[in-house]
Amino acid sequence: MSAHAQPKKKTRGIWTLPGLSAFAPPVELAVEVEESTEEPTEVTPWSRPGSRLRVKTSAAARGLYAPAHIGAPTSTRQAEVLNTAVIGAPTGTRGVVIARDVLSRTSIAHDPVTGYNSTPRLVSSPNVVVMGDVGSGKSSLTKTAYVLRPLLLAKRRAVVFDKKDQNGEGEYSNVVRHFGSEPIRFTTDGTGTRLNLLDETISRGSGVQGQMRLLNVVARLAREGNALNEWEEEALRAALLRTIAQAEDGRTPVLADVLPNLSRVADLDAYEGLSPTAIDELHQAGLSVRFTLNSLLQDYSGLLDGETSEEVDLKGKLTSFDISQLPEDGPAVPAVMAIGHMWLLGRLRGDRGWATNCVYEEAWHIATGPTAELARSGQKLSRGLALSNIFAFHKGFDVPAGSPGMAMIQEAQTVHVYRQSRPEDAAWCQRTFSFAPETAQQIERLADGHHFFKYASHPETLVQHIRSPWEKALTDTDEAFQAAASAG
Repeated sequence: MSAHAQPKKKTRGIWTLPGLSAFAPPVELAVEVEESTEEPTEVTPWSRPGSRLRVKTSAAARGLYAPAHIGAPTSTRQAEVLNTAVIGAPTGTRGVVIARDVLSRTSIAHDPVTGYNSTPRLVSSPNVVVMGDVGSGKSSLTKTAYVLRPLLLAKRRAVVFDKKDQNGEGEYSNVVRHFGSEPIRFTTDGTGTRLNLLDETISRGSGVQGQMRLLNVVARLAREGNALNEWEEEALRAALLRTIAQAEDGRTPVLADVLPNLSRVADLDAYEGLSPTAIDELHQAGLSVRFTLNSLLQDYSGLLDGETSEEVDLKGKLTSFDISQLPEDGPAVPAVMAIGHMWLLGRLRGDRGWATNCVYEEAWHIATGPTAELARSGQKLSRGLALSNIFAFHKGFDVPAGSPGMAMIQEAQTVHVYRQSRPEDAAWCQRTFSFAPETAQQIERLADGHHFFKYASHPETLVQHIRSPWEKALTDTDEAFQAAASAG
């Protein structure tokens, strides 16, 4: 033993006196210290001693202290459940409360717009996907977390494409009236609202190119998705340009003004010098598109055959495009969604300073077929327009793999997955949203109101959507909402 390692002797002094020995501090034990030449090794949890034993049972009996037990080593993962700091809320407190974490019972707060504007950004895209079976609770979440609660924030508003029929009108109708507006109602009998495909709001920021894309999409919808060929596209473009040039006295042209010009495409000076065969091909193409659009106007009279109605505006905090009375089959629903989508983008370009949540109920109407490319291009513009698109689906197989609609789903940074009863639908969600493998079977058995929530690259969290009594009355039935409103 080296000289400097010799233990020091301590005198007990006054603590040796009678009566004071009971209060004496513990005696420092002599410890022999040996110099080691070995390299330091990693300290593992299971090699450490447990807590020091307290063996004075007589003192413990008097309540001074109790014997300690040797602790058992454990992994960090196992110990998380014992540490409230580790199992705290998976999200911060910014945004709006949307659910409750099933494990920690803490509130889940999230808002795509707030998350996008945070520093650093919590999400790189403000768009949202909500997916689940009918009756699983996704509509209640959409109404509360993405319509009602965000409206309490400054400079926030919501637009809804309301597809679900409830007592002869859309399910959001009374909610819209509660905020002081009337739903924008679309019908096929001439009693509803009109949308003009050539509305100047649609061309704001996108010009003639945006109007041409929209006309092309509507024509394809009228043909059950079949695309126009290159001759037909050229004839439609030429007719549109002539129609815009002919507009007089500041009147906005309408779709009916395009029809006669589709019959006169071949006489334009731009095609001088074409062979007689080419001129005839172009003429026939114009007639083909004219017949398609003419049938569309006749089948949906009062919907697309005039200037946009005055009530189509973002006057209040909540705007509803009530498409619940349009036929499920045919081009009416996707056409109104496409026109309304383009109109909204143009409107937002001229009305900066607000953040807008746009909810697409039964979003497969806009995420499949010819409208999908329009919707995806609009999704890319959402960041610059402070627009958060919320797409509600029943199941993922509604959207074809590899389509623009699938790209929309995959690019969304906020995901809510409710119950999917069919194993193949649950497995689709697990794969598409990169959930843990074991969640597939859990998704099949989720109770109403429970769902997996995920944002950005954070792991999914099992949460329960909680509503206040007023919100329950509001999101369940019209009659209950009216009773709740009168009681308040």
